[in-house]
Amino acid sequence: MNRFYKEVSIAPAGSGFAVLLDGKPVKTPARRALVLPTERLAAAVAAEWRAQGADIIVTAMPLLRLSNTVIDGVANNREDVINAILRFGENDLLCYRAYHPPDLAARQREGWDPILDWARHRLSARMTVAEGLGHVDQSPETLAALREALTPCNSFILAGLHVIASITGSLVLALAVAEGQTTCVHAFALSRIDESYQAEKWGQDAEAQKRTVALAHELDNAVELIDAVR
Repeated sequence: MNRFYKEVSIAPAGSGFAVLLDGKPVKTPARRALVLPTERLAAAVAAEWRAQGADIIVTAMPLLRLSNTVIDGVANNREDVINAILRFGENDLLCYRAYHPPDLAARQREGWDPILDWARHRLSARMTVAEGLGHVDQSPETLAALREALTPCNSFILAGLHVIASITGSLVLALAVAEGQTTCVHAFALSRIDESYQAEKWGQDAEAQKRTVALAHELDNAVELIDAVR
């Protein structure tokens, strides 16, 4: 699509802020008003529009895309989204441990145990850990604690958490990032312990490296969204 606007601005709109292109408010793909909850997020989305060249490349506007997803989908389906996020807690990466080789098992303990300790103390979520890939049942109390952590989150934070949990395979890591317990860089590294270990042993091909970089950028965008609505 060719760029059709010159000026980008933001303005108060209802309970939030709208992004304006030549004075006209931006709409979502479902033709809803793109009203963002904070001035910071509106300014960030506006910056994405300003950065476009002669052609508009939607894939180069990650915060706009995430915001559209929230307004067109997440906001009207909160319970379904919470359930989808909770499934990452039911099968949390941090709960599935290697028993061999010993150095990989040690890396997992050193990296993952402090995050699970945080979840136990901060969220009252006592995650069950086991060796191997067989399914580990989390207790109803633990799942209820994880749900309780998700319930107060607004739709934008839920969208960010869903992306982070999807990339890392861990709801606990997603919540730790959202609450500032760890950084997105550290969380991504923790989620890639197994892959990094294998790459050290056997090497990593160019396609796998490209995918890793893309996932890291996607996680950064999700964290930026969460930060921008607080």
